[in-house]
Amino acid sequence: MKRIALIATLTFSFLLLGQTKDQNTLPYYEVPEYSEEFTAGTVAARMVDGLGFRFYWASHNLSEKDLNYKLNEDGRSTQETINHIYDLSKVIVNSTLKQPNSSNKNNELGYEEKRSAILNNLKTAADILRKSDDISEFKIIFGEQKIPFWNQINGPIADAIWHCGQLASYRRASGNPINPKVNHFTGKVKQ
Repeated sequence: MKRIALIATLTFSFLLLGQTKDQNTLPYYEVPEYSEEFTAGTVAARMVDGLGFRFYWASHNLSEKDLNYKLNEDGRSTQETINHIYDLSKVIVNSTLKQPNSSNKNNELGYEEKRSAILNNLKTAADILRKSDDISEFKIIFGEQKIPFWNQINGPIADAIWHCGQLASYRRASGNPINPKVNHFTGKVKQ
């Protein structure tokens, strides 16, 4: 009995340490405080911050079982959906960095590295947008084609939010629902 209690205590401690480490090193444990003024840049940044918060919690502490979960044979697995969100996050950040997108698929990263890259891509993009007076300068660049920022909103940002909802549904179906203390309306985690 003591052994079971010890194992349970150690497991709980490791989970808490993992969450604290994650919380202290990755952005979007909570949505950052909102800006004092409304500008195109602060509103666009808040959209990306909301995406970051949703992705943080939809992808937090996924097991191998969660990552392999597929609704059906024709659909993407959770891991494949994360790969797609990773690609979308690169389009979002590249736009704010004024860099062209390439078709170079870098899916060699593991789950934790890819999750970290997505969250950091979104944070970089939101920080740039927040400081901008003219977000029209942040075009999506594919080769010679320069697509207006409008398409960023209804394209990669909205698409990634959509897929975060899928991740949340998949993890619930695989037996690992999102932390019930997460409040998507306030962007905070209840203590």
